Amino acid sequence: MMTETPHPSQRPHLAAVIEDRFYEAAGWLLRRVGWRPRMETYSGYGSPRRVRVLARVLLAPPGRVAADNAYRAGRRGFRHYLTVPAPHRRVLVQVGGAQQVVHSDRAGYVDVQVDVPEDPPLPPGWQRARLSDAGAPTAAERAAEPVVAPTPEDSADAPLLIIDADTRFGVISDIDDTTMVTSVPRPLLAAWNTFVRHSSKRRAVPGMPELYRRLGKAHPESPFVYLSTGAWNTAATLRAFLARNAYPPGPLLLTDWGPTMTGWFRSGQAHKDASLELLMSWFPHVRWLLVGDDGQHDSGIYARAVERRPDQVAAVAIRRLRPAEQVLAGNPPDGGAAAGPEGSQLEGAGGRAAVPTVSGVDGHELAERLAEVPGVLGVPGS
Repeated sequence: MMTETPHPSQRPHLAAVIEDRFYEAAGWLLRRVGWRPRMETYSGYGSPRRVRVLARVLLAPPGRVAADNAYRAGRRGFRHYLTVPAPHRRVLVQVGGAQQVVHSDRAGYVDVQVDVPEDPPLPPGWQRARLSDAGAPTAAERAAEPVVAPTPEDSADAPLLIIDADTRFGVISDIDDTTMVTSVPRPLLAAWNTFVRHSSKRRAVPGMPELYRRLGKAHPESPFVYLSTGAWNTAATLRAFLARNAYPPGPLLLTDWGPTMTGWFRSGQAHKDASLELLMSWFPHVRWLLVGDDGQHDSGIYARAVERRPDQVAAVAIRRLRPAEQVLAGNPPDGGAAAGPEGSQLEGAGGRAAVPTVSGVDGHELAERLAEVPGVLGVPGS
């Protein structure tokens, strides 16, 4: 279920080989001084009978829980990237009445779909899956591991947002420069914000928390999903930022910044395209408000989603960057035609189901525009 870069050849890219060798050596050294695999869990989602569980197995010193969000969220940016994964570990996943043993991938990630027994199905709302380290991938490797008594740190709970068949509206939102001022189009400033600045100093885009709370009030059962090309290493920081600014809680769908089997980095656009398609295929009864900004590629990504599934997009809302931000992003000062003119319509394949598109410089202006779109901030059909 991970968004992997396709690799037609079995020969891995040199970057992936270097990364694997580095982590293999670092892991050997850390295990020698007593570090053990620990679970870092992420919020997943699903229906009453099928869930997507997300986590990562990391090496951590004795007595420290890798999923200690308060500890990780309070660190300076670069420290989130000082992690060593535990690849190819066996992981026991338990949710509802189901249990399944899976393996972490070469970077320690677990991304698995679990079918839940029909009786009883999971109730809608926030539920949990239990993940436990089950040892090395082979019997010989498990026999060679030191015998250590199990501890509570060997397991962790992964939150799951269960969306039932009665849900009709949801929000999928970008994070960088949409909910949070990151200045991604300005590489040096973005690097400072990401790696140097203390995570607690991040600022919300003006008016966006209020807009999202209005959306949650207008649609009390609506799920919020935060989709970003940011690294999973920052998940604890992002969760803390969203909570601190009173954004509605929801799963984070992030990516791995490390090398792939075919190159140095994954495609951010491919990650977002695949994540949108998966959400829409799992929940065909939900119409989504897609929220992003025009500093990168959100407009094009959302246009492709509308073309594929026009009946599942209620509206598209694009935050316009200021002229100075656009110039530094390599765009025309007015942002060009990326976001479309105010009140424009995105159309699905064959001109089906035109979808309203609005834009604004912040959450306050977007709220004014979305108030004019039937069924988004008001009564459906109004």
